[in-house]
Amino acid sequence: MEGSIGWNQAITVQPGAFPAQADICMPVPVPIEGVPPGLECLSMVDRIKIKQLVEIVEVISGFETKNKYALKNASGQQVYYAFEESDCCERVCCGPNRGFTIHIVDNYGRVRFFACIACFGLCGDVPGCGSVCKIESPPGRLIGKVEQRGAFCASSFVIKDQNDRVIFQIYGPLCCFMCGCHDKEFPVDTPSGDPFGSITKEWSGCGKEAFTDADLFSVSFPMSLDVRSKAILIGAAFLIDFMEFEQPGHIVND
Repeated sequence: MEGSIGWNQAITVQPGAFPAQADICMPVPVPIEGVPPGLECLSMVDRIKIKQLVEIVEVISGFETKNKYALKNASGQQVYYAFEESDCCERVCCGPNRGFTIHIVDNYGRVRFFACIACFGLCGDVPGCGSVCKIESPPGRLIGKVEQRGAFCASSFVIKDQNDRVIFQIYGPLCCFMCGCHDKEFPVDTPSGDPFGSITKEWSGCGKEAFTDADLFSVSFPMSLDVRSKAILIGAAFLIDFMEFEQPGHIVND
């Protein structure tokens, strides 16, 4: 699936996507030696906001469409545009439990910078059977992955680098704290348990939460963090969105 669009090949803006206007785009930094092309922007940020774009067809029909996102920095400048590639039958039959690839591209939908490729497992408590999201940059070259782990009454994930070494762990809120009109925080810790960053699902307001699945996430990390690790944390946010907030019934709980 991820091989359907070449790394250096221009791609077409997806239907329903509106590229960011030039005056609200983050300036493109110069290439940095040793940094995958396109990830240079991540060296200049300590927070990325992921805004899922509202799909009118999905709101009206209830049919699960491909997700689209705008990724912005703390100043509101758009850094990347992202769109989902997935199978129509899986979207209809499996809903949010479908496999998917999120392509992260420039603001005009022309050049792929990195990709998040997820497959859903049946049970996170069984080793090797939980959901996994692989992050590639450039697409085709693994830089890390996010693995679901079993945890009592809460979400749990480990983040690994390309050498399969654990670099972060994420523990979500307890089930009882997933309800209510407030932000939901997923702290990011080092393997030794020290706080390092966070992934927060921000409350969007009663109207948007009730009638759409257009979620808003904020991913925070130290400015000095390696850009590859930042890209992996962004991939973790996509996986958390599908697993926790696109599930049937989550709107009622909120």
